[in-house]
Amino acid sequence: MSHSARLSDYRAALTTPGMRGPVVASLLARLPIAMVGLSLLLYVERATGSFAVAGLVSAAALVGVALGSVVQGRLMDRFGPTRPLVFTTGLFALFVTASVISVEASASVFALVPLALGVGATEPMVGSASRALWERMVPSGPTRMAAYAYESISMEVFFILGPGLAGLLLAAPWAGTGVVTGALLMVVGALWFAFNPVVRAWGPVAATPRPMLGAFAYPGMRTVALAALGFGVTIGFVEVAVPAFAKAAGHASMGGLMLSLWSISSVIFGVLYGMRPWPRPMHLRLPVLLGGFGLLSLLLAIPASLVGLGLALFVVGTLITPQSTAHSAAIEQVTPNGMAAEAFGWVITSVTVGLAIGQGLSGQLIEHFGTRPAFVASGVAGLLIALAVWLLRGTVRRGVPRSESLPARSEMELAAR
Repeated sequence: MSHSARLSDYRAALTTPGMRGPVVASLLARLPIAMVGLSLLLYVERATGSFAVAGLVSAAALVGVALGSVVQGRLMDRFGPTRPLVFTTGLFALFVTASVISVEASASVFALVPLALGVGATEPMVGSASRALWERMVPSGPTRMAAYAYESISMEVFFILGPGLAGLLLAAPWAGTGVVTGALLMVVGALWFAFNPVVRAWGPVAATPRPMLGAFAYPGMRTVALAALGFGVTIGFVEVAVPAFAKAAGHASMGGLMLSLWSISSVIFGVLYGMRPWPRPMHLRLPVLLGGFGLLSLLLAIPASLVGLGLALFVVGTLITPQSTAHSAAIEQVTPNGMAAEAFGWVITSVTVGLAIGQGLSGQLIEHFGTRPAFVASGVAGLLIALAVWLLRGTVRRGVPRSESLPARSEMELAAR
């Protein structure tokens, strides 16, 4: 299978019959993905006056996402996306409503944390369903690789826009405006996606014996998850250290803007990298990209000014989208057909857990030693986990046989007409 894509392949993917509706709906549903959690943190901090309480609430939502993504993915693989998405979206709306009411009622942290956990766990995983849908609607080859690259690039754009929207809506008369706006976008987009004809045509998969751990039972999937974990850990260190660096430089408000720089270079380079990915073999690409990311991250420890840090972030960001695209593409190689949504859920879980680990350790290092050790730790962590992925590369190279359990593409296309 080819792992490269040209600009014409991006066009071919996005003009696939029946995919216009799901593409637009998924954009709407995923736009607030980096906005809801931050808006909730800012809302709780504004209401309670405590960053400690707000941090616990935000962390609970993150844990919820890590737990819910795999469960939702497994349900989508088994029953198709429509019913699981409708059910979880309804629960998500209830948890968000309960959280807002609780914040307004000045509820204790013991009430806010479980509700935030529920918000994260029921956040509709349209990204997993969208990624798996491409596998059903687009033939294997460059066009499918372009579709996966598009998914990764669009997510980067959302991570650029989300924090900015959250900050903008915090200035509204009511501090909870960002939470409600993000939740509404997510609910409308998820339901629109779920009821699209080609998504509804994705029916239940024939019942076959499955390992208790599902996709995670396959050695290659565990290696891909490890690579995604290292990706998340490295980013987690940086996401805390950059705002801390900006604050120490006397420009605390620049922290978010600085992080946007590496997202911008990620989007630009992600498109170019997709045309000529290197290394070509996936079992080599995963450790090389993560190792390169860790190595480049060490550059962040060098600058003594915000300008220098910004330039370094722009350079480091070039390897973000190539990694997330590789994680998505590797799923086809390491899991059987019919497990795509769950497998992508494991990737989301791994990245989320990695972010939590990196952010937690980074905060401790900054508190006691400053930002430079945190930047060094980000690079070292990426390199060490890349070494582990390299040692396990054989599990990705072997992969698993691809079954014929998926419906024929022509059936899905008929549903689009």
